[in-house]
Amino acid sequence: MKPSEKPHYVNNKEFSWAVVDYVKSVNEAEDSGSTIPKVPDYIAMCFMKIAEGLSHKANFIRYTYRDEMVMDAVENCLKAIKNYNIHASTRTGAPNAFAYFTQISWYAFLRRIEKEKRQQDIKMKYISQSPFEDFAISDNVDEASLAAAHQYVDSLRVKIDQVKDRDAYYDNIEKEEKKKKKRARTSSTDSDLTEILS
Repeated sequence: MKPSEKPHYVNNKEFSWAVVDYVKSVNEAEDSGSTIPKVPDYIAMCFMKIAEGLSHKANFIRYTYRDEMVMDAVENCLKAIKNYNIHASTRTGAPNAFAYFTQISWYAFLRRIEKEKRQQDIKMKYISQSPFEDFAISDNVDEASLAAAHQYVDSLRVKIDQVKDRDAYYDNIEKEEKKKKKRARTSSTDSDLTEILS
């Protein structure tokens, strides 16, 4: 089956008009002072499908906390649905809620990844800076077990340092490549007009 023939997991047209109808009902409820209506199940399921589909992209598929990323995205979509501009212009003139909520999900994923990286850094810092006694289970441990545990913690610290060094090495390579690209861009845009003037 060709990609163009595959059914979409979310029908953009139906989803967009459902979001527009819901936002109109929310605006009417706010104007009249009545209670804000609940998000319809169809829209909530579309949020779930959008987030789940986005989580299967190559950028996000290998993260162990992918479920948390999906739930963060759904939560952010539910919070942002009231901010959807029903009068926003698109190329076709029709609303495009799919793109709007996909972008919200994308940024929710990035925030979750950043949060998890911070937590991982805190754990690694704790392991590398804590004295060995913090890792000892009890005082009734024989010498062999204590030596094995000491060796394990030391090897863990060495691996942490190796990972930090490798990350710093690749960060430097990435920075150098960005500098080269920037230099190449600026040198190609600056022309010296010598061919034309001579």
